[in-house]
Amino acid sequence: MHMTTPTTRLDVDQAEARIAWVSKARCREVDPDELFVRGAAQRKAAVICRHCPVMLECGADALDNRVEFGVWGGMTERQRRALLKQHPEVESWADFFQAQRQHQSAV
Repeated sequence: MHMTTPTTRLDVDQAEARIAWVSKARCREVDPDELFVRGAAQRKAAVICRHCPVMLECGADALDNRVEFGVWGGMTERQRRALLKQHPEVESWADFFQAQRQHQSAV
């Protein structure tokens, strides 16, 4: 017998939110191969993200989903691994980044 997990409203909302930010990403018009490079080329690839309006959403998505390869949210693979190691308690990187933004704007 095959059992399926019912789709919740939260799942649908999360999927819709992801589609919304992905559609605004600067890299949507870039050859994906430019973002999935190794070594020092990752820093060059991260320049594409520099003025992206959804850079934080992208980075949070990559961190939340433990994406190992490519440049996401302007972060290299090494930078993402370092953040995950420094903050193992983080359950939602979007919430973490939002709190960081609020803290910085209050200072």
